[in-house]
Amino acid sequence: MIETVKSKICEVKDFPKPGIGFKDITPVVQDPECYRYAISRMTSWARKKKPQVIAGIESRGFLFAAPVAHRLGLGLTIIRKKGKLPRQTVSVRAPNEYAVEHFEMHADGVEPGQRVLIIDDLIATGSSSISAINLVKKLGGKPVGFAALVELVFLRGVENIKRVHPEAEVFTLIKFEE
Repeated sequence: MIETVKSKICEVKDFPKPGIGFKDITPVVQDPECYRYAISRMTSWARKKKPQVIAGIESRGFLFAAPVAHRLGLGLTIIRKKGKLPRQTVSVRAPNEYAVEHFEMHADGVEPGQRVLIIDDLIATGSSSISAINLVKKLGGKPVGFAALVELVFLRGVENIKRVHPEAEVFTLIKFEE
């Protein structure tokens, strides 16, 4: 089934800028069997980490974080780009492959000491993942894992995450070596 899910992911050349091969995961979520499989695998891994809340990263991370939270009977807290949340927020700098941005969470999005499992759609260089972990820690949460549908192994994102957060356990379902 892994190969079936992987085959659904399309590469879009030169998006969002020249030289980038964007991995489009929307065909995975459009296929009920593939989507169900991906959520099931993420949920199985997440359950073992015993999180108290799931954090999803804007925007495609929400597609995976919400159903995992639902299946585990947990709440969902969200990590968004600066200026998208209506109440008091906490922010961190979030450089990525395309620009320097900021991630925000509501100030009450994570309770001190709360076990948080973070989910996104894809790990490229790991910069967004690192920023999300930093943000959860800034709020006093305890990151217990980071899950993503796709890992672009050739960009060494998981290595970069482990360099900054050696305690971080990372799960990815699909790996692209090149």
